[in-house]
Amino acid sequence: MRTEDVFLFVKRFLIFILASIVFIVILSLPLAKGGNKLPQDKLNNNITYNMKPDNIVTIKEIKVKVYRDKTKKIEEMSLEDYIKGVVASEMPAEFHIEALKAQAVAARTYAVTHIKSLGGSGCSKDKNADICDTVHCQAFMDKGDRMSAWPKDKGNYYWSKIEEAVNSTKGQVLKYNEEVVKGAYYFAISSGKTEDVKDVFSTSLPYLKSVESPGEEIAPKYKSTSIYSYSKLTSIINEYFDKSIVSSSSLKTNIKIKSKTEAGGVKEIQIGSRTLKGSQFRSMLGLNSTNFVISFGKKDIQIVCTGYGHGVGMSQWGANVYAKGGKSYNEILTHYYQGVKIEQIN
Repeated sequence: MRTEDVFLFVKRFLIFILASIVFIVILSLPLAKGGNKLPQDKLNNNITYNMKPDNIVTIKEIKVKVYRDKTKKIEEMSLEDYIKGVVASEMPAEFHIEALKAQAVAARTYAVTHIKSLGGSGCSKDKNADICDTVHCQAFMDKGDRMSAWPKDKGNYYWSKIEEAVNSTKGQVLKYNEEVVKGAYYFAISSGKTEDVKDVFSTSLPYLKSVESPGEEIAPKYKSTSIYSYSKLTSIINEYFDKSIVSSSSLKTNIKIKSKTEAGGVKEIQIGSRTLKGSQFRSMLGLNSTNFVISFGKKDIQIVCTGYGHGVGMSQWGANVYAKGGKSYNEILTHYYQGVKIEQIN
């Protein structure tokens, strides 16, 4: 081989070696800023980053501590699983899917304001609980208990509706002025209008005003009648107070409705020398609502109620009527809770 050829071969070999070294060094460099490698200072025990093809970052699922009244123990579960159990317990599964969605958002909003890890108030039944499974907070049943209470041939269908309602509204809550609503109240049946919260709970909230809620006459408990003998009603009233204030013979002249709310509920009622709120009278007698009339007969007294529940916030039967009429869950919620927005939990 000639000297020139040897020199040319060595030159080409050295160029190849140098290029290979440069290529290997480039491959070993860390990803440039803007790549999908997570910075170490963002990794902590409170947030889980689930990297997906589109680089979406999701927040760790919220947990809720539920006090189970039957076992007297606290059970921790995901918020969304809890909401499924609430919707399944608080609203008939036969209802329209949009009404079930509205119920899911209202129930989630109520729960969030009680979860202590989110700054909520907790439940007074147990200092370590966020919420309980009774009507003291919100009724709740797990899937097994709820399925066993439904007809066997409809259980799977009903549960699939509950899951659809909760999953399709996942993380959504009611907000007013950028804050989660602290009064996401709801009840079964209205008398045609809901109550202003100030007339029932002695507090004023701008999103809980009296609104129309038509079409609920179809509800099975829309009207209810309670019958008392004169002696029985006298006994109940006198047991409620520290001392006797009425007698059977003077009962008719000692009970008088003093004022009513915009929705037609009894706001104040006078019994003897005492004046009670309509909600107190309802509680004393276990009436279905504060929207009642009293009729004094010769042998007994009849109290006829219209509606079922405290009357504040969303009427569940009213929501179903609106849903069947073509309203979406967004429209239902913004009707019953005035001025609110439906947004994701921060």
